[in-house]
Amino acid sequence: MSLTRRTLLAALAAAPLTARAQGFAGLGTEASGFALPSPDTRLRFPADHGPHPAFRIEWWYLTATLEGPDGTPYGIQWTLFRSALAPHDAEGWSSPQIWMAHAALTTPSAHFSTERRARGGIGQAGVTAAPFAAWIDDWHMAANGSGTGDELDALSLTASAPDFAYKLHLQATGPLVLQGDKGYSVKSPTGQASHYYSQPFYEVTGTLTLPTGEIPVTGNAWLDREWSSQPLAENQAGWDWVSLTFTTGARLMGFALRATDGTAFTSATWIAPDGTATPYGDGALHLTPLEGTNPPTRWRVELPAQSLDVEIDALRDDAWMDVSFEYWEGPVSITGTHKGRGYLEMTGYER
Repeated sequence: MSLTRRTLLAALAAAPLTARAQGFAGLGTEASGFALPSPDTRLRFPADHGPHPAFRIEWWYLTATLEGPDGTPYGIQWTLFRSALAPHDAEGWSSPQIWMAHAALTTPSAHFSTERRARGGIGQAGVTAAPFAAWIDDWHMAANGSGTGDELDALSLTASAPDFAYKLHLQATGPLVLQGDKGYSVKSPTGQASHYYSQPFYEVTGTLTLPTGEIPVTGNAWLDREWSSQPLAENQAGWDWVSLTFTTGARLMGFALRATDGTAFTSATWIAPDGTATPYGDGALHLTPLEGTNPPTRWRVELPAQSLDVEIDALRDDAWMDVSFEYWEGPVSITGTHKGRGYLEMTGYER
């Protein structure tokens, strides 16, 4: 939304051990002194592609479903998280900003993941809005100069680890999508929220590097941008999130935030092929696990308002992110009233 995309994992870099009981990874703790999202805020571009140091948590989160020349499916993740120790910014080693990045590559036979961390203020990691660039060490997501409008229209993406790497080009074929109410995304019955928008219309070309060699790939990608300071309620233990791209050209973003009392708060956005977004509040989306595994990697996804009733099935059941705080994320196939591919993310489960 990871949360979204997708996802609230930026706080993991700085969440104190004593706070983790208050919402998943401490994301339900009060954020005294930090800015809070407001429904009156109107997002501005390209400025909002850059960092928001007055807020505690932020991420640039990209997933892609890809295919090799022989039809073999693959998936990649690239995420840069910013987490602040204090509600101000400063230069050099005095900066309170902490950066963390995750990269992953999923194949039918393996799942690879890796993590990097950096301090803010020393140039090792950061983001600029225009020209857009996000980086940590030699990992980059940056505008490549071939876009015709927004800074995120055309991007180059790189990441590497000892056992995998990728180098991809992304070209947007549709508009940015504001999630929730004009970019104000509510996360709980008590009103926790984030500012959240997406670019779900990327077409992708590039190369994966695996232990067996290089593989040219094509496919689709989805970028989520989100920032907040207290995005979860204290009793929300984790979430299940999907970004689905259908062969019709439509898309769906949806999530369920699971509370410790067994209830869940849901939200969804139906995105038409032309980019028109229709948001749905709590209760409109139904996410039902279809197996008893932990976590479940087959789900029924229903959005009756759009006559959507599909099943999603993971490419690999073991797509755990082997990072400081484990979570599950991987590509899925879609069958039912709609066909296609997408990504599933699940947090708050134990391996």
